[in-house]
Amino acid sequence: MSHIRPIPPEEATGVLVPIYEGITGLLGRVANSYRTMAHAPYVAQVMLPLTVTLMREGLGTILSSKIKEMAVIKTSQVNECEY
Repeated sequence: MSHIRPIPPEEATGVLVPIYEGITGLLGRVANSYRTMAHAPYVAQVMLPLTVTLMREGLGTILSSKIKEMAVIKTSQVNECEY
């Protein structure tokens, strides 16, 4: 199966730079999903506000960020993700 090579932060140029800065500000790092989405930077740019809305407290959600992160971790464990 073919794989898409993620674009590491040190290779980010142009429109990717502020996208990677935004992701780093939110998560403390550039997640692999965004490194892969970087091949379609305008998709990544649209996904960033959605990610913020989904993962932050408030903004119309009732779950805390801690509970959301626990759901992410548990889902990864159930699916036997190595990452």
